[in-house]
Amino acid sequence: DLLQAHGIQISMAAIGKAEENGYAERLIRTIKEEEVYLSEYRDFSDAHAQIGCFVEDVYMTKRIHSSLGYLTPVEYEIAWWQSHIQSVMESP
Repeated sequence: DLLQAHGIQISMAAIGKAEENGYAERLIRTIKEEEVYLSEYRDFSDAHAQIGCFVEDVYMTKRIHSSLGYLTPVEYEIAWWQSHIQSVMESP
């Protein structure tokens, strides 16, 4: 009800159908294998902070992705913006 009250539509894959949400499933697996299973957290707040740091400092900036042409997500986003800005500048 809270999400709907804020205009957010819930989208979930069917139970037992991980292939319906492959990108999210792969991200969660990576976070578990490369951060969660290798760490000990003091409490939920510590886990939240450490996992956030992993996503921002490792997953987004150091980990290349084949689906992004072997760039990191940050590199891919920068390239996209540069291309987008260039195309806007060249438009009449």
